[in-house]
Amino acid sequence: TIIETGLDIPNVNTIIIHDADRFGLAQLYQLRGRVGRTNRSAYAFLLYKRDKMIKEVAEKRLKAIREFTDLGSGYKISMKDLEIRGAGNLLGQEQSGNIEAVGYDLYCKMLNDAIKRLSGEVEKPDFTTSIELPVEAYIPDTYVKSEYVKLDLYKRISKCSTREANDAIIEEVRDRFGEPPECFFRLLDISYLKAIAHRAYITDIKYMNNEVVFTMMPDAPVNTDRIGALLKKYRNELRLFSEKDTGFRLTASKLIPEELIARVEQAIEDILTLYDE
Repeated sequence: TIIETGLDIPNVNTIIIHDADRFGLAQLYQLRGRVGRTNRSAYAFLLYKRDKMIKEVAEKRLKAIREFTDLGSGYKISMKDLEIRGAGNLLGQEQSGNIEAVGYDLYCKMLNDAIKRLSGEVEKPDFTTSIELPVEAYIPDTYVKSEYVKLDLYKRISKCSTREANDAIIEEVRDRFGEPPECFFRLLDISYLKAIAHRAYITDIKYMNNEVVFTMMPDAPVNTDRIGALLKKYRNELRLFSEKDTGFRLTASKLIPEELIARVEQAIEDILTLYDE
């Protein structure tokens, strides 16, 4: 209470918060803000008892305060607090639309899509991209033991669309759990491939008979004048097919996982050149 009312010692550069799992998210943010108030680097240590089974809500709060460290993170903290504690009567059960029925993330996506439609923005085709490659890509139980943390990581990885986002997750898990195994890196690679494949209007990537098959969305806005140059670049290793579906077949035999992923990534990036910017 004393700290929250405005205790200010500018020269202090370290704060240690004992039993941090007992504090609310706003309290933790307020406490952390008591240090680092000058040009001096500061550190906040949030501690809880060893081997203590902390509640799921408390774990979410600690994760949020650890994740949002940039200057001006108050808004993100408040939104996370809203998500953790619930939206009350504004979006809760007393309203006709219950946010709990769809989840906060999906609700925000639906709201954003509705706003875009009403504002007249052109909507991109809604489709999903699936990938089936012979590589091990998962989070082992021996690496992350908590099922909740593991599911949360899967969710965050599925949203990664850049190498920078992947690097941020690697840095975090390395700090929390130690050096990641190879299958964890492959999971991040597959997530990135899925993101860029979606931008290339690829609906399915599948490995079969020593080939990688890229199935395109039927209405993909491909500039057909560029297909010849793409096929010429790969010579006979990339072929166009048009049967029940349309897409490309890439020769990929006798490749180790790292080589296969790199080859698929390069092919997707080249397919992206078929579209006008």
